[in-house]
Amino acid sequence: MDAEITIIGAGVIGLAIAEKISAKYNDLFVIERHNTFGQETSSRNSEVIHAGIYYPRGSLKARLCVEGRELLYNYCREHDIPYNKCGKLIVATSERELEVIEEIRQTAAGNGVELETIGPSRIKELEPEIFALMALWSPLTGIIDTHSLMKSFESETLSRGGQIAYGSEVKDIKKKGKGYELTVLDADGQYFTFSSRKVINSAGLASDKIAEMAGLVDENLKIRFCKGEYFGIKPPKNRLLNRLVYPIPYKNLEGIGIHVTIDMGGRARLGPDVTYLESNEYDYRVDPDKSDAFFRAARKFLPFLEPSDLYPEMAGIRPKIQRHGDPVKDFYIREETDRGCPGFVNLIGMESPGLTSCLAIANHVFSLIG
Repeated sequence: MDAEITIIGAGVIGLAIAEKISAKYNDLFVIERHNTFGQETSSRNSEVIHAGIYYPRGSLKARLCVEGRELLYNYCREHDIPYNKCGKLIVATSERELEVIEEIRQTAAGNGVELETIGPSRIKELEPEIFALMALWSPLTGIIDTHSLMKSFESETLSRGGQIAYGSEVKDIKKKGKGYELTVLDADGQYFTFSSRKVINSAGLASDKIAEMAGLVDENLKIRFCKGEYFGIKPPKNRLLNRLVYPIPYKNLEGIGIHVTIDMGGRARLGPDVTYLESNEYDYRVDPDKSDAFFRAARKFLPFLEPSDLYPEMAGIRPKIQRHGDPVKDFYIREETDRGCPGFVNLIGMESPGLTSCLAIANHVFSLIG
């Protein structure tokens, strides 16, 4: 075998897995079709370290988020990764939403996450400029510099002898002997093949296609591109917010509502919204005409906001296996021996809270491959 383990995809999850596995195996390859790491979902998100509030009890999303949150904070401290445990408010702005607030608190408690229910006076202490009848306060939520995190994972992997091939796209996978033969198109436009005893599919938006190359065709694992657009809040009003502020989430957790996030540079943004794309097109355009919808959604809890305060900022795409209108779907993380592919690990539908969970996911995958 040319390699013991090959990881397909150098997003934050693929790199976290590489960092974990490279501590034991130095015969490790990472294949990434872009010219550097994290060019898709990993660099186009809110950069939030989630507490583990919304996810169904007992799900991988709930368990790995709670485990991963603390692992991630510890990793940031140990490796000087910029982060801010700023906390988050989930706000109710109407009488109807007050009932939902309690449901969210109970779901979080079932996941081992305690939230404080607070009223207007406490809300004003934390965020004087917002409006809410009641809120849930999550002191465990934070933000992170995702680029620095991925750079650290990359550096650790390379320092241990792991290899990363950027600008290289997997075109075919065949089961061969006790491993797999991968055909790759490299950055120079040349095809080459190599063998790997084990393969980890962490290809994000293309993870279903990678699985199909290995013969694992499953309509339930079909990735559906779900676009989320963001609008920034212009200075000086961006400085009126010090924490994350979230509304009541969408039904079935298709999204968690147009919320306010801040970043390590002090910028504030609204988003993302939820738009299922009819075709799996890599569409990162931001529609300026959506500004009014973002304004109306946010004005419910940001009374200081005016339409002229917003500007189109960025868009990202979630790799969902959940169809529009379906119940929430869990992460799909499985070693596929029972489907005829021993040593092949699939990670499909790795949307939020994938960033928060990345180190816990890495531990979980490591346990699957031995």
